[in-house]
Amino acid sequence: MTIILNHTIVSSHNKQEAARWFAQIFGLTCEPTKAHFAPVRVNDTLTLLFDDHPSFDSRHYAFHVSDAEFDAIFGRVKAAGLPFGSGPGHFDDGKLNDWNGGRGVYFKSPDGHVLELMTVAQ
Repeated sequence: MTIILNHTIVSSHNKQEAARWFAQIFGLTCEPTKAHFAPVRVNDTLTLLFDDHPSFDSRHYAFHVSDAEFDAIFGRVKAAGLPFGSGPGHFDDGKLNDWNGGRGVYFKSPDGHVLELMTVAQ
């Protein structure tokens, strides 16, 4: 049996703004919708469903990406002037990591969620 994560809900203060921001940074499409959630399709099997919540805890979302995707996304992170860092406790040291022989970086969304990019999967 193959188990595939289909979607997950991402808490935000403003679901439409959060979905647009995420889609822009990751180079994805954010389709306006009148539905309850603001969806962003990450790939063929995963959709992030952004939802409004008055308060929530920060979550960690890690993405395994190709070298080309890493370069493109990281370029948009830097162009946006977002602080970035090499590890979970170092969100703003301005460095990348080289764990598992690849490249990795951490940064935060405007809602405080931790986003991780890695070119070699854990």
